[in-house]
Amino acid sequence: MSETSTFSTSGAAPKPAGRGHSAAVASGILLSRVIGLVRDRVFAHYFGNTDAADAFRAAFRIPNFLQNLFGEGVLSASFIPVYARLNAENRHEEASQLAEAIFAVLVVLTSVLTVAGIYATPWLIDLIAPGFHGDKRLLTIKLVQILFPGAALLVLSAWCLGILNSHRKFFLSYAAPVMWNVAMIATLLWGGRLHRGAELIVLLAMGSVVGSGLQFLAQVPTVTRFLWPLRLQLHAGQHVRTVSKNFFPVFLSRGVVQISAYIDSWLASFLGTGAVSALGYAQTLYTLPVSLFGMAVAAAELPAMSAELGTESEIAQALRKRLTGGLQQIAFFVIPSAVAFVLLGDVIVALIYRSGQFQRADVLFVWGVLACSAVGLLASTSGRLYSSAFYALRDTRTPLRFAMVRVALTLGLGYVCALPLPRLLGLDQRWGTAGLTLSAGIAGWLEFLLLRRGLHRRIGEVPAGAGRIFRLWAVAIGAGLAGFGVKRVLPFQGPLLVGPCVLAVYGVIYLGVTQMMGVGNMRALNRLLGKRR
Repeated sequence: MSETSTFSTSGAAPKPAGRGHSAAVASGILLSRVIGLVRDRVFAHYFGNTDAADAFRAAFRIPNFLQNLFGEGVLSASFIPVYARLNAENRHEEASQLAEAIFAVLVVLTSVLTVAGIYATPWLIDLIAPGFHGDKRLLTIKLVQILFPGAALLVLSAWCLGILNSHRKFFLSYAAPVMWNVAMIATLLWGGRLHRGAELIVLLAMGSVVGSGLQFLAQVPTVTRFLWPLRLQLHAGQHVRTVSKNFFPVFLSRGVVQISAYIDSWLASFLGTGAVSALGYAQTLYTLPVSLFGMAVAAAELPAMSAELGTESEIAQALRKRLTGGLQQIAFFVIPSAVAFVLLGDVIVALIYRSGQFQRADVLFVWGVLACSAVGLLASTSGRLYSSAFYALRDTRTPLRFAMVRVALTLGLGYVCALPLPRLLGLDQRWGTAGLTLSAGIAGWLEFLLLRRGLHRRIGEVPAGAGRIFRLWAVAIGAGLAGFGVKRVLPFQGPLLVGPCVLAVYGVIYLGVTQMMGVGNMRALNRLLGKRR
């Protein structure tokens, strides 16, 4: 797939993003996520839903907090709109100075926070996983201390992503995590020959840090083409202050979202062995369509929406047009994903994870968690695009307010669904993990509706396309029932055989029927596959 030609700091401004750019993002994410699924399959083979798996999943959340607060989402919302606008106005020298100053700030901040985090790890573990005791707690502490430097490197990698996205180099920035995944897979395959349990999980943490460094270094040569010579200097110019002004509301927004994720992990630590790891396995699958379709469209549209010039009404009209196309594309792909998680989730989980220590009971447990997460899948992916529109309008505070409402609802519902509800229903306590994902999905719909209403007040109404969405749901459910029937009649039971057969039938029926009904989006699929019409 070819990408739009880019420019150096002395050249022309980047061209507006076309729909092909979302395909570039999706292709990069797809490659990264496929390798990520391979990584998780290897991880499940060696660790299943054991204490070591729980320890690693919980440990990774703490340094990941640093990455998420200062990483891709925050930089995209605060840095890209300013940087892209400067380039659109042919103010390339100022854009370069801004990028260099932000990089210097990130180096200082992440270095200080990494050192502080390593020393504060024992107290952090008591906050994030109070249900861990003895050797499990000690192992988690050790893993966090190893993983922290890798998180700092991933923040710098997110800075590279901001530069590359602004210059329409989408594929590299989203494919770079392949390096991180490959490093972890190689560590497991190499270390798994001689080590097991705690020893192997410690090696994996070290491999993760190496992979973080490789992910950053893979992007540096291309980034320096746009910023050469790279001068690292701390200076607080007007544009740096603008980024900082935009940064803190998004920082707080990401913070409350991360707190929500940590509360999930905190609650899951009380639900018994396997709850934390099952939540992680399900989230890996759940975030695949969120990243592949929601993030791909939102990431490609943010620089383009930020670079829109003209009167207020002209900009509003351009945003409505982009939102309409983006939402249609998201719905076409995300609706069948949600249906598949509910009706065919056992097939998907077994195909990806069933191996070694991960067996039939684990498949059913993760399927339940995954099916409940599907409730909010369409809302989460569509909400990303609405948030990007607010960021393009230089409004980072409105998404923050709505994120806080969502988090508050998630916390209240999550507690009820995770702890008291399973006991009231006579279920094993660990099924409270599914309650956590269900509550998050319900809260996600509230946030989406608030974002939609708020943006419509700013730019006018974006068509909902309710009739088309209803037909997509109907076709997806019909195709899912057909796939379920195929699963029941197949003469073989191996997950590596059943999975491709069932999912192929499901996909072919969905794509074929939606195309015949005139609600398909084959051109979007072709772009995703890298084809041109």
